[in-house]
Amino acid sequence: MSSNQYQRNVNSLDKEIADLEKKKANSEKEVANLQKKIADAQKAISRMTSESTKSSKRKQIESWSSDLAKKESSVASYGEKIANKRFKRNNEYQKLQRALFDEQTKIQKTYEKTIVTLSDRFTPTVFDLTTDILSDNISQDVSFSDVNVEEYDVFISHAWEDKQDFVDELVKEMENIGIRVWYDTKKLQWGDSMRSKIDEGLKKSKFGIAILSPNYISEGKYWTKEELNGLFQLESVNGKKILPIWHNLTKAQIMNFSPMIANKKALTTASMTPEEIANALKELLDSVNDDSSSD
Repeated sequence: MSSNQYQRNVNSLDKEIADLEKKKANSEKEVANLQKKIADAQKAISRMTSESTKSSKRKQIESWSSDLAKKESSVASYGEKIANKRFKRNNEYQKLQRALFDEQTKIQKTYEKTIVTLSDRFTPTVFDLTTDILSDNISQDVSFSDVNVEEYDVFISHAWEDKQDFVDELVKEMENIGIRVWYDTKKLQWGDSMRSKIDEGLKKSKFGIAILSPNYISEGKYWTKEELNGLFQLESVNGKKILPIWHNLTKAQIMNFSPMIANKKALTTASMTPEEIANALKELLDSVNDDSSSD
């Protein structure tokens, strides 16, 4: 099965989990409401003198208690379903990572086979030139100095799990104030090569934002690590800056992941909203543009 299919499975399970959690939350609210009604009715009985009124209240309590038992059972059932879905989702996610790794391995083997074929077919001089062009370790003059004119202000490197709770909103705030953003949701189409599109986005962006989160730095995250490596390579050659954002991470976690990026000044979602972060980037871009115009 392809990585695209595994990705669709993961996305589908995420949606099912979100729907179940919403239903579970609604049932929990109904449980709390019934518990309050029962407690209030029990207090009222102790203050009543009429036996008929007490009897009526007790019947109400019995009815609510029956409803409460059903709702509590529903909450437990939703909890079991959510646990099962999360188990399946984790399995599909692991398969997705393995599929991505296998696909990348096949690409590498195809590349190596191509190099061997070229070495047999061409003279050493031509072969060496072809190798330089095809290699991932392409020379700095070819890969970075001669890239197309920058079309984007910023490239967003992130874990897809963080899209809904933070990244989508951040991108929206940036675009609202005129920042040109390379964002995979809008730039990758069905059937596109992820590697070539990401390479293109990295090369054509002034800055690279790395949204560092537990999802981003987790084991088995292939694309986030590749994107971060690409940003570091661009920075080492052209001086393009990596702009870190810490999302639900501690300093210790960052240090354990990469002391190099931990040493960079970062913004954090613990103290800033997406709008504030977008405005901070706009100020940085404006200052860079002013410096360029003065030169």
